[in-house]
Amino acid sequence: MLVAFSVAPSGTGRADGSVHDAVAAAVAVVRESGLPNRTTSMFTEIEGEWDEVMDVVKRATEAVQPFGSRVSLVLKATRPPALDAYGTASQRSFGA
Repeated sequence: MLVAFSVAPSGTGRADGSVHDAVAAAVAVVRESGLPNRTTSMFTEIEGEWDEVMDVVKRATEAVQPFGSRVSLVLKATRPPALDAYGTASQRSFGA
């Protein structure tokens, strides 16, 4: 499964409205997961089995919660083709 998500707090109470500390906390959760991932200016992409990917998204969202009164999560997901006759995925988003 390939998931692209972004998570950010609102109601931070910061005068500058910055969410960088919260986003850094979420990205740290993703990096520590050990799953293939990539972070861009818009989304963090993560690849793995359904349960392990959704667990990382959940923990990343929970890591953002202390930074605001509410958390916004945007998530897009796709399930790549099944394994081929050789036991390899016909498409991989990240190097393994």
